[in-house]
Amino acid sequence: MKNSNAFKKGTLILLVLSLSFTSCSNDEATDPDPQSQDTTEVQRSAEIDQIDNVLGDLVIDAYEAQESSETGRTTYNGDIPDCVTITVVAQQGYRQITLDFGSEGCLVNEHLIQGQIIFDYTRDPEAQEITINYNLVDFYFDAKNVIASRTILKELSNDNGNPQFTHDLSITVIWPNGLQASREGTRIREWVEGFGSGVFSDNVFEITGDWTATFVNGNTHTYEVIVPLRREVICYYFVSGSFDVQRTNFGGIFDFGDGACDNQATFTFNNGTEIPITLN
Repeated sequence: MKNSNAFKKGTLILLVLSLSFTSCSNDEATDPDPQSQDTTEVQRSAEIDQIDNVLGDLVIDAYEAQESSETGRTTYNGDIPDCVTITVVAQQGYRQITLDFGSEGCLVNEHLIQGQIIFDYTRDPEAQEITINYNLVDFYFDAKNVIASRTILKELSNDNGNPQFTHDLSITVIWPNGLQASREGTRIREWVEGFGSGVFSDNVFEITGDWTATFVNGNTHTYEVIVPLRREVICYYFVSGSFDVQRTNFGGIFDFGDGACDNQATFTFNNGTEIPITLN
């Protein structure tokens, strides 16, 4: 059986981690300074973070909305805009859901997305864990080609009694200019406030995990969350938390601050030098 669903627009966006270093130049820059090159790669890795976050939002939103419509226990108001065509294939104990953004693309929280996300899961309302498998088909995010076949493990209740989503971060991104980078790792999203209320605006998540970004030139960056990243859905940015970034001859701590909803953060290099960061 197939059903088409359209979910109304919301304001949810996870972290836009893109860094605005005023000393850095654009894609065509040839600045030989090693630190400039290093921070440019951090920016590229941050763009992959951004893609990861939006992908996770879309899959989880569609999953929660589908389950809400089937159980009738709560009304979940998702964040998928009307320009996305959603098709559900329902069989006994199985669901396949396609999010189709079209060949011309659809604006999702100011990002142009093209192609499809197709995910499936075995439906069991009593299960404590559900594995959601998803694939990207001819998928582009702001003109960047994204290649991924991944999983999200949903736990109904973690050790804190909260729903939790563990994301496989395996992904390859190809920029329009041919630059390519891959990401491997795990990110855990704990739903710490607002679950089950049916009110979109009160949701709060905390993010932990670690991952590695590898570029075609062989450079590798490692990332580890050291203070959980707090995401309040009424704010476009993480309001607090920090993660450690390391690679050869380069590294530091990226910190989102102490709870204010703004686009300001700091990066402290391993040598103690601190610079302000403006998030795009």
